[in-house]
Amino acid sequence: MSAELPETLDAWRMVAARREFGGRVPLSSLARLRDALVDAEGDVAFALEFDRDAMQVPYVELRIEAELPLQCQRSLQRFLFPVRVVQRLGLVREEADEDALPAGYESLLLPEDGALRPLELVEDELILAVPVVPVMPGSESVERDWPVSTEEEVRANPFSGLAALKKQN
Repeated sequence: MSAELPETLDAWRMVAARREFGGRVPLSSLARLRDALVDAEGDVAFALEFDRDAMQVPYVELRIEAELPLQCQRSLQRFLFPVRVVQRLGLVREEADEDALPAGYESLLLPEDGALRPLELVEDELILAVPVVPVMPGSESVERDWPVSTEEEVRANPFSGLAALKKQN
């Protein structure tokens, strides 16, 4: 694996050369992801492998390992959410080529020059891995039966005003 990751790669040349890149990047350097995190402590380990499969479909395989600091929506405490992603992205030049990808491939539409920003790709996959409602494992569910007082029940009934009018007549 290469030690230095360029900011932009030519994906088609990387596929032809069967290149691999890997490394670590701090969470603080992923600006779009930071909004979903409690803080930016920690880092992300990643690896990108460019190649062609048996059917000569060009792809980049992305492997990511990270622990994202999130806030539990039940307890409001910070916890580390483990993320392990292995994603094979089929490289396509046109949207019409997406249908020809084998099962298990996600499509990655590239511009004509093949320019690919690998850290943006890593950040995109991490953003997709963040749960909509983060919940710390082992936190207690709040689903309970709370008794409703008769006063609240009467107040909550939208027809209670009509019932009062009906009783007057």
